[in-house]
Amino acid sequence: MSTFPWLTVILAIPAAGAVVIAAVPGAAATASEEDKRARNLLAKRLALVVSLLTLAMTIAMMVSFDPGGPAFQFTQTYQWIPQFGIHYAVGVDGIGLVLIGMTAVLMPVVVLASWYDADPRPAAGPDSGDTAGRPPGPPPRHSVKTYFVWMLLLESMVIGLFAATDVFFFYVLFEAMLIPMYFMIGSYGVGQRQYAAVKFLLYSLLGGLLMLAAVIALYVYSARNGHPGTFLFSQLIHLPLSPEAAKWLFLGFFVAFAIKAPLWPFHTWLPDAATSAQPGAAVLLVGVLDKVGTFGMIRYCLELFPSAARYFTPLVLVMAVVGVLYGAVVAIGQADIKRLIAYTSISHFGLIALGIFVLTSQGQSGATLYMVNHGFATGALFLIAGFMIVRRRSHMINDYGGVQKVAPLLAGLFLIAGLAGLSLPGLSTFVSEFLVLVGTFTRYKAAAVAATVAVILSAVYILWMYQRTMNGPVRDQVKDLPDLKARELWAVGPLIALIIVFGVYPQPLLNIINPAVHHTLVQVHATDPVPPHPPVVYVSGHAGALSQKGTTP
Repeated sequence: MSTFPWLTVILAIPAAGAVVIAAVPGAAATASEEDKRARNLLAKRLALVVSLLTLAMTIAMMVSFDPGGPAFQFTQTYQWIPQFGIHYAVGVDGIGLVLIGMTAVLMPVVVLASWYDADPRPAAGPDSGDTAGRPPGPPPRHSVKTYFVWMLLLESMVIGLFAATDVFFFYVLFEAMLIPMYFMIGSYGVGQRQYAAVKFLLYSLLGGLLMLAAVIALYVYSARNGHPGTFLFSQLIHLPLSPEAAKWLFLGFFVAFAIKAPLWPFHTWLPDAATSAQPGAAVLLVGVLDKVGTFGMIRYCLELFPSAARYFTPLVLVMAVVGVLYGAVVAIGQADIKRLIAYTSISHFGLIALGIFVLTSQGQSGATLYMVNHGFATGALFLIAGFMIVRRRSHMINDYGGVQKVAPLLAGLFLIAGLAGLSLPGLSTFVSEFLVLVGTFTRYKAAAVAATVAVILSAVYILWMYQRTMNGPVRDQVKDLPDLKARELWAVGPLIALIIVFGVYPQPLLNIINPAVHHTLVQVHATDPVPPHPPVVYVSGHAGALSQKGTTP
């Protein structure tokens, strides 16, 4: 097995890139506009190069990963604070690996799509044309390079979260990643950006405090009977806990992850945050950060507290099914494009949580695959909607109409991303959703049937949105709408390609995910339901009549 420190290098590259960009001298206040643009362009190009280098290293690591090898690979463990048993410890299984890969793919896409998000903006309004593609709204509070510094720092922290095998190290990154996203929304967003940023931060901090209490309690329990306390995941999974203690600790972790996911009824911060964030930041928020919540449910809630997870499974399944249906129903009534997409994600995260807690191999494999495919599909939908909003200067669905006739490429890619959102067969999300529903049906038929209703509702909100924005007569305000440009195609094209490729051939991802799911279910002492044996049908020896018997003759 390779001894190269893949994970440390991959999370260090964007962090180092952020430091380099931060060190680039800013233009003086008296500098010319041309000089300011040149320095901003340098920061953007550096961010793009760093994100592509991170992607290249991630691909190399994924090629080196052995699905049939140990559960956790590329492991490194170094003492950080020895007095309290805190380590810098990293390692990945198949679940963490595909999520790191998703993050690495999305980052250069977001950098390209966000090329003008932090630039000085024109005044908002339908007649405020801007050939550069800068979004309307209040001016950013900070410089262009700061925006991309936050972006790269966020990538480094999220990669560390998916790779952390020390619970305290995970908690530090879990809280630290709030800072870049807070500033990306509050300083560079639109609309009620300060309100949305503060709401996002307060919700997340509340969940983080509950997790901190549970993390400290885990350490205290690990230090009983004269044993040295530890935060290492590999040791904590064998920690004996009383049923009552396990239930309380499970809740401490679960509520934090449910807020982050976001799972109903902890979801109320997401529509505001996603609507106020720039499209690229919204992709990172919904496509990457929120996956930390569902990943944490698999890694920590199930494996550290298997008995408590079983105890709370009925409650979690109810929350998940309600979230699936609630998100879909509310999405149908939305008049704001970005807010509609945010509510669709609430529905999708309910489906992911459902797949996790049914404790079947199909359900968990589907949920993990859904995390990846949701990142690509919702990312493409947010970005294309963002390109359209920049052109028309409006988030409102009713301000569009006939876009397909003036910008056919934009409309076509928007349709593919939308169809992925409703899990059309042949696109990547269909495989994920099918596995989740099959895995759920084998154990909880009523929950599977209820969740399947959301498939019909998703067709309603996606196709209705597409019909109102893209079809019909061309509105006067969109008759001069330009089609997608080269930069925008390079940004969204890879996501559309991945949606199609993994829809036709998802096996490479499933080959990585399935062994990790099997290992997780073994840790939780869960097995797939055994299908009932059908009655044996045989021909009677008399008149040739068919008889059904429960046993063979």
